Amino acid sequence: MSKAAVSERLSARERLLEAAGELFYEEGVNTVGIDRVIERAGVAKASLYNTFGSKDELIRAYLRAQHEARQARVQAHLAKHQDARARVLGVFDSMRENALRPGFRGCAFLRASAELKAGSAVKSVCDASRGWLRGLFAQLATEAGAADADALAAQLVLLYDGAAVAAQMDADATAAERARALAAQLLDAAIAA
Repeated sequence: MSKAAVSERLSARERLLEAAGELFYEEGVNTVGIDRVIERAGVAKASLYNTFGSKDELIRAYLRAQHEARQARVQAHLAKHQDARARVLGVFDSMRENALRPGFRGCAFLRASAELKAGSAVKSVCDASRGWLRGLFAQLATEAGAADADALAAQLVLLYDGAAVAAQMDADATAAERARALAAQLLDAAIAA
């Protein structure tokens, strides 16, 4: 079945989110106007406003979808491991897998955050996703027996962020592998403490 045929089966909301996801990720949330999203989605302008109310709400919905997709990718990697240490490192395995996918353009949240104006309501979605990642690392560090799980989580988030930037800016999917190796060293030191 062709992509056009599949798209016709999707609701206006789903088509708008799909189009926004492609365009916002490829070109940026501020660069892409709603007319391009509407055209790509094949819906009327009224559909966007009836469904989302504004471009900011469409951006928030796009980022929530990105967050849910990242959660699912990470959880799939965590489910492969029983060992707490391996589960921490699985987060970096998930990043590597994502960086290898065709069309990878970096972290959607870093990209969107860089474009946000002060006081934007969109920031709350980026903050929530970042809080989830920090909380996940803290939980996994606790399960692994880290002496100071919060401190280790903060370090792991820094590694994750650095690898995400390197993967995008340097087109280097191996950045996640190097970050994973450093995470293993930090984790081992935190457990031994």
